[in-house]
Amino acid sequence: MRTVYVDNNATTAIAPEVLQAMLPYFKENYFNPSSMYDQARGAADAVTRARQVIATIFGGIAPDEILFTSCATESNNTAILGAVKANPHKKHIITTAVEHPAVLEVCRDLQRNGYEVTFLPVDASGQIEIGDFISALRMDTLLVTIMHANNETGVIFPIADYARIVKETNPEIIFHTDATQTVGKLPIDLKNELNHIDMLSFSGHKLHAPKGVGALYIRRGTPCRPFLIGGHQEKGRRAGTENVPYIVGLATAVELAQKNHDPDEHRIKALRDRLEQTLTEKISYIEINGQGAPRLSNTLNVAIHYIEGEGILFQLNQHGICASSGSACTSGSLDPSHVLKAMHIHFTAAHGSVRFSLSRYNTEADIDHVSQVFPQVVANLRKMSPYWDQKNNKPREDIKLVDTKHQE
Repeated sequence: MRTVYVDNNATTAIAPEVLQAMLPYFKENYFNPSSMYDQARGAADAVTRARQVIATIFGGIAPDEILFTSCATESNNTAILGAVKANPHKKHIITTAVEHPAVLEVCRDLQRNGYEVTFLPVDASGQIEIGDFISALRMDTLLVTIMHANNETGVIFPIADYARIVKETNPEIIFHTDATQTVGKLPIDLKNELNHIDMLSFSGHKLHAPKGVGALYIRRGTPCRPFLIGGHQEKGRRAGTENVPYIVGLATAVELAQKNHDPDEHRIKALRDRLEQTLTEKISYIEINGQGAPRLSNTLNVAIHYIEGEGILFQLNQHGICASSGSACTSGSLDPSHVLKAMHIHFTAAHGSVRFSLSRYNTEADIDHVSQVFPQVVANLRKMSPYWDQKNNKPREDIKLVDTKHQE
């Protein structure tokens, strides 16, 4: 049975070029980059080059504005908690209701510890009302943290505009963005378009680098205290021996993504759009979550009414298709994801949402396979649904469905 991997927003395969660049630093150049002897210079130079590569691709920022971490979760924690530690007199934070848990749970923990956190709502397309955003800003706001694009729906937020508004309101407010889903997919220019952003987080394993490496951009002058304390690595901003081969892999992946961006973007979007069109033509009572908003070209989140995402994923798995659900049922809960709940997706669809996310390694044959299998899976599950009229291929009219979760 062939495997079709369409869960690239969860993780990606390591690019062959990335692996080749990493290998020497597992073998002959295995030295600690902080060591003083000549043999370690190669490892230290590799970290320096990696920092320079990413800084150049990010618009020509200063290399020392790039801080290497273990993952985006650490980068997000460092940005948020580092800003909090550096500004103990301020207690107000703004974020959104649809952030990744690496941001959302940190903010909730701060709220439990006396901080005032504004969780901005989103509309049915997953976007923030600009009036809500402006109204939330206060002169005593410490931090605004808003993701660049949503990991479930692919909805892209206009963070350049948000950051500009923040700085025009009060230049001392720190603006952070979780760009885990956009680095390698969208241009990141921190010198021009995104010049009002103070901190930006991302991770390697979302763009064909290995798991276990990430980075945090911290604009010079941004007050941010260290999150990990110990040695003097990363100029005292993050203790711990640098993970040289993984840092090299991260920089190679960022460089590769920039080099291949235009052809990859065009081809991946064409595949995504083809899949979206086919599924909407073949399946009734289907919705595209985030439709109407700018979306990442690789992401398609579909909501199928009257069936469960858990059943969909189980049957897709039997056909070798690796996807993920917009529902948290995969973690043992029957509640839909916090993102779909925030978008007020009707409960008959929120429970049956599935995310397909593509990469440069997906092919037309992959899309053909999903396009053939997925409608069959939906039809099979609807046969078993108590809410579906199999004979007439529509919802049963004799059952009144009440959406108790989303009533005001």
